[in-house]
Amino acid sequence: MMDPADTSPPSRPQIDPHLQAVAQEVFDLARCGDATMLAAVIEKGVPPNLRNDRGDSLVMLASYHGHADAVRTLLERGADPNLRNDNGQTPIAGAAFKGFDEVIETLLAHGADVEGASPDGRTALMVAAMFNRTAIMELLIAHGANPNARDANGVTAGDAAARMGAGDAQARLKELGGS
Repeated sequence: MMDPADTSPPSRPQIDPHLQAVAQEVFDLARCGDATMLAAVIEKGVPPNLRNDRGDSLVMLASYHGHADAVRTLLERGADPNLRNDNGQTPIAGAAFKGFDEVIETLLAHGADVEGASPDGRTALMVAAMFNRTAIMELLIAHGANPNARDANGVTAGDAAARMGAGDAQARLKELGGS
């Protein structure tokens, strides 16, 4: 029986070291983009939304490392395209940060929220604008991203581009109706 006065956090259950090693191998499959093996392990019972100790899902890892085929494989097997990591980041924002337009197209085709903002309100469009990724900006806006959305500090994608010296992004956003 638990002591009601005990406010210490519950201890985490011990995880079998063999199981931990297997999970690490699965995360490595996502990082390396091995779509065939990811499909096989999911069909054997690995949850498609398996997450590591930082909350990164298999889709997040595959997205961040630019593996559109692996992302597609995971999404077709039930993975959530909007599952955030422990920092509140989405796979689409990770792909925008890294510049992987094919991954973004795959995520959007499988239901990713184009406006899925991080806890501070930063959207994938804002991230793309910061790094002067005009093709990704156009893709996101074509799928409904709001060029005038503001983060928690009132910053728009255009403001973010200006702060980072991303002149092409700033100009393109003005052409596309952003402020």
